Amino acid sequence: MKKKILILAGGYSKERKVSQDTGNEVFNALKKKYNVRLLDPKGDLILQLKTFKPDIVFNALHGRFGEDGYIQSILEKEKIKYTHSGVLSSFLSIDKQLSKLIFSKNKIKIPKSFVFCFQNFFTKKKFINKVNKICSFPVVLKPINEGSSVGVFISNKKNVIRNLKKLSQYSKILVEQYIPGREIQSAILGNKKLGAIELIPKRKFYDYEAKYNKNAKTKHVMPAPLSKKNYDIVNTIALKAHKLLKCRGVSRSDFRFYKNKFYLLELNTQPGMTSLSLVPEIARYNNIDFLSLIEKLLKDASINK
Repeated sequence: MKKKILILAGGYSKERKVSQDTGNEVFNALKKKYNVRLLDPKGDLILQLKTFKPDIVFNALHGRFGEDGYIQSILEKEKIKYTHSGVLSSFLSIDKQLSKLIFSKNKIKIPKSFVFCFQNFFTKKKFINKVNKICSFPVVLKPINEGSSVGVFISNKKNVIRNLKKLSQYSKILVEQYIPGREIQSAILGNKKLGAIELIPKRKFYDYEAKYNKNAKTKHVMPAPLSKKNYDIVNTIALKAHKLLKCRGVSRSDFRFYKNKFYLLELNTQPGMTSLSLVPEIARYNNIDFLSLIEKLLKDASINK
């Protein structure tokens, strides 16, 4: 009898469209070998889980409610094996404030930053003084728990308050030192270094459009053209971060390489699996085709993680 695989994709986050694309790619890869169903987890998810009774849930959700421990806690409660990282690991990874504290404590270079709470009273002068004291301009403003560069603004002294107001829907955000330099991303699969890729966006930075719109024409260079020593260093840092957060399955760490130093910006526990996604591209370079990549994640699926 074919294994029953339930793919969760879509969801409620601002990365809904990307998640649907990931889900469709995974569905098409698995449908010939498995009894596979694609489900947008809206409505009574627990009833739907009990009706289909999957052997494994492939978590193709991105962003909040799918990548932050929420959906993982439901699957743990229902004792259904699922792919990718567990509850605590997912929660820590998507929270840029907490993960940065862990990285910094373990001697991984990160940009300087501070958390800004919108409920606190502030003036333009007071805010700019704090930026100058901790980070200096330009700075990156970003939500603490979004992915795919959703709500990210590179800001100078002139537009920082205007951009700050655009993020007022969040209770707090991260104000981070802008690190120029090269965009390097490294993937880890099953506690092993998979490899690193360089991205050369035509846009101001590797934002949502640069990631998911073919018309943005972001250049992908695989493997990243680094010295052998630096190539090993970036993958070693990515593996260290993966292990620090106790990630499972696959993770992708985003770096800036500046003045011969790697700065870890964030770690993603559920990187995309779309036609433009980086992990499948890095895997292909290592002779791991898309189906084999997905099956490795299915093999690693479990609970109590």
